[in-house]
Amino acid sequence: MINVFIADDHTLIREGIKNLLSLEKDINLVGETSDPFEVIEQVKKNKCDILILDLSMPGKSGLDILKELQTIAPNVKVLVSTMLPEDQFAKRTLKAGAWGYITKDRASEELLTAIRRIASGKKFVTQSLAEKLVDDLGDRSSKFPHEILSDREFQILKMMGIGKSQTEIADELMISTSTVNTYRSRIFEKLNIRSNAALIHYAITHNLVE
Repeated sequence: MINVFIADDHTLIREGIKNLLSLEKDINLVGETSDPFEVIEQVKKNKCDILILDLSMPGKSGLDILKELQTIAPNVKVLVSTMLPEDQFAKRTLKAGAWGYITKDRASEELLTAIRRIASGKKFVTQSLAEKLVDDLGDRSSKFPHEILSDREFQILKMMGIGKSQTEIADELMISTSTVNTYRSRIFEKLNIRSNAALIHYAITHNLVE
């Protein structure tokens, strides 16, 4: 039996996955949450095999949760489920320790395939992503500027991309505004941009915001 836990702040998404899994004899849903701050504790408590994790829950980054799990519950395999495009985000999450990446517009049968493949100890990526990863190996010139950002810089880029202020970002990430400003300066330098407006335009143009 494959024990699955869902972490997603969208009720309709959770309900859809729950209904899908309820029809499968070899998959058991052990819990769910919409609160990113309780994911780690709930996953440990419910002893799940696979965590289906949304990247963009409010208040805490899915990437941060993923990294914490690598230390606290390394046996839990994470399947990232998101609306964010795979060509922009999948490599970063796989590098951070995810076992698979699937966008929410994929067919339900593909989600079941991903769960079973990961449960068997194999990574899951779509055919299109596999082709993209192979292409990237042969053409390093195709790398986007934001791909060289650290995970924290990337997280702040996304938050600034939807118009959050430095104070809002600091409160949400529980860091100082001066630290946010330092990250902002690094982002500006690495992306070769000079204003918040240009940063927002960059984020939207490269599909980095939901």
